[in-house]
Amino acid sequence: MNPFVQFVKDLSGKLGGGLSSLNQNDPSNMAYLRNLEREMKNENTLDLPFEDLSITVFDLETTGFYPYSGDQILSIGAVKVKGDQIVDTQTFYTLVGTDAVPSNEVAALTGITKEMIEEAPPLRDALKSFYNYVKADVLVAHHANHEKQFMNHATWIALRKRFQHRIVDTAFLTRILQNEQALTTLDECCEHYGIDIKKRHHALYDSLATAELWVACINELKKEGITNLSEIYARIATME
Repeated sequence: MNPFVQFVKDLSGKLGGGLSSLNQNDPSNMAYLRNLEREMKNENTLDLPFEDLSITVFDLETTGFYPYSGDQILSIGAVKVKGDQIVDTQTFYTLVGTDAVPSNEVAALTGITKEMIEEAPPLRDALKSFYNYVKADVLVAHHANHEKQFMNHATWIALRKRFQHRIVDTAFLTRILQNEQALTTLDECCEHYGIDIKKRHHALYDSLATAELWVACINELKKEGITNLSEIYARIATME
């Protein structure tokens, strides 16, 4: 069985209530778990048209860049995208309680202080809430290796489960579309596409900006005849 599917199933038991306190004895909750399991096992997201993809765009603020050297997640922000529509009425944001004190530089950059994280939910609860929000969606992030490393580490440390969601990097998309421009940072990409980031280095606002970038890019990709994730990866392979 897919380890993440197993993670979803036993969250309702071993981890004290699971996703949003799901209860194994509640038939509606068990139906939800079964549906999620079927969706994650059967849906081939690589070949789905962009219009049919269920997307969650997310961003993390962290104490640094190296989770395996002690850096930790400070906040998680996310927003849903359906086709080319950003569902900004269904956003997600949480601070994450941690024993790692943000440095002065990180506090100045993110606005997250020691006092704020002392009152925040612990990592396990924050991750359970996030996974409940994401469900079986494909995840999207900018320079996603940062998010992937932290989610790999945090999911194992807090939940003793492997992180299994697919993450698509918007940097792949801009590389296909604007290779000669050498766009790298989220700021550079957003400036190129005329996207306003209302509050930089805030996980929710960065995820909203990345969602706009995703939509702008997939609309351009469709004009070039690229209609799904499989075709994105095939195009990237030819650029190596």
